[in-house]
Amino acid sequence: MAPSKPVKSQVQFALEKELSQPSGEVSIIKLVDGLITHAYESRASDIHLDPDEDALNVRLRIDGVLHHVFTLPKEIHPEVISRLKVLSGLRTDEHQAPQDGRIKFTALSATTTDKKTKLSFDIRVSIVPTYHGENTVLRLLAEQGQAYGLENIGLSERDLKIVENASKSSYGMILVTGPTGSGKTTTLYTMLKKLNLPEVSIITIEDPIEYSLKNVNQIQVNTQTELTFAKGLRSILRQDPNIIMVGEIRDEETAGIAVNAALTGHLLLSTIHTNDAATTLPRLLDMKVEPFLIASTVNIAIGQRLVRRICENCKKEKVLTAAELESLKSTFSGIPYVAKKKLYYGSGCERCGDSGYFGRTGIYEVLEVTAAVKKAITEQRSSDEIESIARGEGMTTMVEDGLTKAQAGITSIEEVLRVMHE
Repeated sequence: MAPSKPVKSQVQFALEKELSQPSGEVSIIKLVDGLITHAYESRASDIHLDPDEDALNVRLRIDGVLHHVFTLPKEIHPEVISRLKVLSGLRTDEHQAPQDGRIKFTALSATTTDKKTKLSFDIRVSIVPTYHGENTVLRLLAEQGQAYGLENIGLSERDLKIVENASKSSYGMILVTGPTGSGKTTTLYTMLKKLNLPEVSIITIEDPIEYSLKNVNQIQVNTQTELTFAKGLRSILRQDPNIIMVGEIRDEETAGIAVNAALTGHLLLSTIHTNDAATTLPRLLDMKVEPFLIASTVNIAIGQRLVRRICENCKKEKVLTAAELESLKSTFSGIPYVAKKKLYYGSGCERCGDSGYFGRTGIYEVLEVTAAVKKAITEQRSSDEIESIARGEGMTTMVEDGLTKAQAGITSIEEVLRVMHE
């Protein structure tokens, strides 16, 4: 049965009523609380407050895509920014330097007229000076973003088995790769939650700490006290951990210490910035890690992107014409892909805000470092050759995984093309 369409929330009514007031009569406290609560109810991950010459534009990032939602009067821009600075403990008299802070937000959410839910979550605040005034981005670190298990983040049966086996290992490295906003941290947190047992010591070093994990010692990188990933990682090794999570391997020093930690009986999870799983291994070579050490320590490399899910409430079938089928085949030439005549799309409804999409899932490629892959690493083969070996052993690429999900009606071909193009 299709899910019912939600009624307009009381928060949205209150917010619109507040915005209809003359500028001098707007309650800034109510306005800011209303904006954040409305963003939460809209499933937004970020709130963008972008000033221009005569207005303050409010945009929400929902399922990875920005949507313009409100235009606020320019006169209240300084007051809105001041309110956010007060909440996040930032200097209200500083307007020419970037500032970062954090808000512990609590409020009541009322999505129906008779039921209220208490909200409590952290918000990361980033304020930077621009030509038209201070620009602010709020990242909502809400609980709804971490209610995942390894089974429901979108891994195929084969990939799930490989990831579970790798995470059961007592040593080695699990590396997750992809651009900013591709869900790497969520994947790592999901693994940590599964590994978080009373008999195991887990320590993380992150920049920043996105979610609080129970019974896990989490360390925040702090440049002011010179607590870097490398220095923090050195200290962690003296704390007798079983499992270590490093937010990102971004330099030679961190890479070297991480590899040594993985060699000496620690399971180390981290992210690294490359385009796909196969490029991860040569990237470590660029960071001056010896080939035999990479081959000995890396268990798996996971490449991932996030695609929007088609809204189940307005999902419809689309029968492709012969010309469209041919176009698809040529677009995905070189990929073992049989174009099906039937695909799916979201026509748009109130539940998904007429976007045709509701929620996101991952598309993945999981490269297992087998004997053949180890040999290729020690011979310093290119990422293309490593990928070719892995595919010969059964690895599916992100594009192939995306096409499988599009044919199953989970996402659309357009989404797969959008995220792979990005």
